[in-house]
Amino acid sequence: MQQFDLLIIGGGPAGLTAAIYGARARLKTAILEKGAVGGQAFTTREIVNFPGFASTSGPALMKTLAEHAKGFGAQIITEEVTSVELCGELKQIQTRKGRTYQARAVILAPGAQPRLLNIPGEKVFRGSGVSYCATCDAEFYQDQDVVVVGNGDAAVEEALYITKFARKVTIIVIHDEGIVDCNRASAEIAFQHPQIEFVWNSILTEIKGELEAEAVVIKNLKTGELTEMNANGVFIYVGMIPGTGFLNQQVDLDECGYILTQPSMETSISGVFAAGDATVKVLRQVVTAANDGAIAAVTAERYLEEEHSFKQEILQAATPVLVAFWKPNNPESISLLTYLEALTSVKEKRVKLVKVDISRKKRLAEQYGVEEIPTVLVMNQGKLLRKITGQVDESCFCLADEIIAG
Repeated sequence: MQQFDLLIIGGGPAGLTAAIYGARARLKTAILEKGAVGGQAFTTREIVNFPGFASTSGPALMKTLAEHAKGFGAQIITEEVTSVELCGELKQIQTRKGRTYQARAVILAPGAQPRLLNIPGEKVFRGSGVSYCATCDAEFYQDQDVVVVGNGDAAVEEALYITKFARKVTIIVIHDEGIVDCNRASAEIAFQHPQIEFVWNSILTEIKGELEAEAVVIKNLKTGELTEMNANGVFIYVGMIPGTGFLNQQVDLDECGYILTQPSMETSISGVFAAGDATVKVLRQVVTAANDGAIAAVTAERYLEEEHSFKQEILQAATPVLVAFWKPNNPESISLLTYLEALTSVKEKRVKLVKVDISRKKRLAEQYGVEEIPTVLVMNQGKLLRKITGQVDESCFCLADEIIAG
């Protein structure tokens, strides 16, 4: 059973970036990835909007990130995660190969996959005419004909974006004429747009071409009639599926199964963080995934440092401990520190003072329900004996004195 400081589930741009930051911070770091390293980005034929790379391919960029992570010492393990136990100090990760891995901190970066139509030609032409991201690929269809499948917010809003490049955009809608699932504002703009046409009561049944997509076959659901239409690009928006099934609801998810996080990428479980397309976010791109991964890794590093310090300085302390929560901009809390330093200095090291800047160590404050500054925790042998909040007063510390005297 291997144990790591930081274990990352998912080897897309979020997971790889997290591994770079984690390994560089001298954490024993590994990625568990079930398939090709790079996630969805690995299937993208060309990337032109990643900072510093005017033009590169998805596989090339992901290989660069992977080599960068391995260069700092991160391990990349090709195994599929099947279940996890995320509560407790050591997280347990089980894989399909029957192995169990342990980690002090975990970053969830399993990504999300577009829901497929599962029609002939869809997988064959993925990256060669079939796309699931207009922001990524729309510019490759300058003055060409494009088909969009779907009628929700994503489909219609992305179709509007594609009109900046394509000559004509045809939206295939399963509903009767005039009925769409997107918001009315976007629908009205699309209905009146000169470059957009709608095909109602229809579905896509096939994508044709030789080296790249060249045409689509459309079926009218009312008549059964099949119509072939020229199309250089096919953008499919029938939903996304976050790769969070293995979590078994252990962290808080939204109604669609995406992981809920704080801005620091913390999840609802202590020591567990999340990054990338499987999280609730506005924009799902390589650059935003990398951003998430960096934040998650730095937050995880701070978490591990806090846990280590907390154990050594407080839980394992041989003497009573006064844990003082303060803020640099709070004069009363600074006065409290001055008083406590004086108090501990005359007790001949029989009491220990631990100062906690609440602006930097919010998690520890949350763990003990500290909301007001200043606050002092009186602890002995790892047990909380009293929480003292408010004005500094010598009478507040009778309990500490009693412990010290005893």
